[in-house]
Amino acid sequence: MTTAALRTMAEGGSRLARSHGLVLWLYAATMFLSALLLFSIQPLFAKMILPTLGGSPSVWAVSLCFFQAALLAGYGYAHVLNHFAKPQYAPFIHIALMAIAALMLPFGLPANMEPPTGDAYFWLIGVLTIGVGLPFFAVSANAPLLQAWYARSGHPHARDPYFLYGASNLGSLLALLSYPVLIEPLLGLGQQADIWTGGYFLLAAAIASCGYLLVSSWSRPAEGDFEAAKSEAEAAPVTWAARASWTLYAFVPSGLLVAFTSYVTTDIASAPFLWVTPLAAFLLTFVLVFRERPLVPYRALLVAQPILFTTLLLTISAPKISEWVALLLLHAPLFLVTTLICHKQLYDARPASAHLTQFYLLMSFGGVLGGIFAAIVAPQIFNSTYEYPLLLLIGIACRPDVQRALYRTASRAAARNTAIISASLVLVFLVVNHLTTGLTARATGLVVIIISALFMYIDRKQTLAKLVHAAAMVAAVSILPSSINRGYSERSFFGVVRVADSNDGKLRLLMHGTTVHGAEHIADLAPGVTTAPRAVTYYYAGSPMREGVDAARKATGKLDGGLNAGVVGLGAGSMACAAKANENWRFYEIDPVVVKVAMDPKQFTFMTHCMPKPDMVMGDARLTLAREPKAKFDYLLIDAFSSDTVPVHLMTREAFLMFLDKVAPDGILAMHVSNRYMDLVSVLASTIPTIPGAHAAIAVGKPARSSLESIPSKVVFVSRSEKALGEVLAWPDALPLKATDVAPWTDDYSNVVSAIWRLQMQN
Repeated sequence: MTTAALRTMAEGGSRLARSHGLVLWLYAATMFLSALLLFSIQPLFAKMILPTLGGSPSVWAVSLCFFQAALLAGYGYAHVLNHFAKPQYAPFIHIALMAIAALMLPFGLPANMEPPTGDAYFWLIGVLTIGVGLPFFAVSANAPLLQAWYARSGHPHARDPYFLYGASNLGSLLALLSYPVLIEPLLGLGQQADIWTGGYFLLAAAIASCGYLLVSSWSRPAEGDFEAAKSEAEAAPVTWAARASWTLYAFVPSGLLVAFTSYVTTDIASAPFLWVTPLAAFLLTFVLVFRERPLVPYRALLVAQPILFTTLLLTISAPKISEWVALLLLHAPLFLVTTLICHKQLYDARPASAHLTQFYLLMSFGGVLGGIFAAIVAPQIFNSTYEYPLLLLIGIACRPDVQRALYRTASRAAARNTAIISASLVLVFLVVNHLTTGLTARATGLVVIIISALFMYIDRKQTLAKLVHAAAMVAAVSILPSSINRGYSERSFFGVVRVADSNDGKLRLLMHGTTVHGAEHIADLAPGVTTAPRAVTYYYAGSPMREGVDAARKATGKLDGGLNAGVVGLGAGSMACAAKANENWRFYEIDPVVVKVAMDPKQFTFMTHCMPKPDMVMGDARLTLAREPKAKFDYLLIDAFSSDTVPVHLMTREAFLMFLDKVAPDGILAMHVSNRYMDLVSVLASTIPTIPGAHAAIAVGKPARSSLESIPSKVVFVSRSEKALGEVLAWPDALPLKATDVAPWTDDYSNVVSAIWRLQMQN
């Protein structure tokens, strides 16, 4: 078809669209749909992957990092297409890309790609690339591309199309909030993928319509607004300083998004869907400030930031208020305020529309750098979530007054000021250390923060001095004991494993996130102690998990040896001391750091005393157990939760079918279902009855005095033998597990929101 024919075909429809003001609505609706698809695919595909990696929180962090990188690639493609392809050809090129990407739909996990043991960062990135990379890439290019096309449309608002980006984030926000509340509870993964595919084809049609209008706009000489903007841009080319500022203002919020989420789920609470709130707030900031007149008072944000910053670091240094109160009143507001300031700075630094795609490209580049730093680099170089206060500090540096002060500072003066900052920090610590002799290290940290806060107020008119004092506060919570820096900690793909002593100094605790996963009496760690350590926490003598071992011995007649037991989830190794001589025990653990800590006699002695040469299998339990022969175990204990997050893939019908297949006909399967946030008992009560021949009971461990030495627990026991289950039902605290009307969980369907809601109603 000739160019003249294209012009003739397009002109009539284009005039009609413009005369009725439909151009703006078409572009806005297309960007809304594009953003809706872009953000709904992220939790959908992450949920598909999650089961293969044991429910690790790093799955979300690395997935977020990958999607940011794919977004960067999409923005790069949009920039090239906008600058090097003629307007009459650009829509055809983009629609061709969308057609090629459609060949990958509906998407799913690549076959025959089992994850490695240990760190799975690059494996996960490979799966994301193969499974969903091309469709995501095609959709991600739409935001800058459509804005560039709109700038050529001749519409009265075409001169400054950036407001469309704020509008598109409403689609992102809707997708994000509706996924856990509506989409996941109502639809299986296969249905979700099919609906997403339908939305993709609808988007392709909308893109074709926008392209149709672009071709018609190109056919007319009335490109005055765009040409004027282009001339203006050519008269004032983009500087490298401007490019650096775009990158910085995008780096900080993106990195802070990942760091804040990691900190909250590691050091405050690991409730499901806590990642939704930061990401929703992140998107909302674009809606609020990515406009000429922000919807929030910007001056108030600048006043609130240092106040929240100082108060937050005080609570991190010496937490005396509820973790949830700190989250709601300090952590979340400071994250929101810092992100709003950075995104307002980003909007104020925007170029003319001719440089629009370059702006979004570098903005995406900064976002990728921030995500990579917080999701991949920080876990490798920090043993705790130190990146969180560090990025808050850089957020202080992004304030407009600080940026102006730094910009006015010449390079030689900048070097001098850097030296002054470093010397000041050292001097503050030396003085405080001298003045606080006899105080605890935690109290010393408090003094440093209070002194720095006072100087920040005194020197409030000295912009760079404020930055120095803020840096001193961050150093205090990072170097001295605080909620971030306490005890021994080590970090892996699967989270932060921390070893710390209890407040009364009697117990050594193993913590994964905010949940205790084992403990030992410090007295049992003393040199020369030869007796087996006493079991505590969920594994105290008489607890359901330990009593389950005796029930299996009785049910199988193996009272004096020969029991074959499997334990999924090592923890501190507490269950190792439940084994008798001549029994065969095998442990399954996904996190190498947990194994390292449990086997270190300086930390815990369960393994060194009771099982110095354990039979240990590394990897996710669904994959490693699947390789075991049928009827291998007389007792199989599933105790694999990381903090209070739930590996949903271990609670589905398919998982229980596999577990029971590995248990002897008269053996017992046990699953620990204690959880602070979700009603998991009802889930199993509806799922287990769907398995032919399975019988279930629940035992609730209620120690005489609840403490860290004996924590109440809920354990569900399953067996194909009524006689074997009878050994459990003989206990006074055990009852048959009654079926419920809750929808059973499968590999295709789960409803975590409903499980959370039920527990809240029970309480």
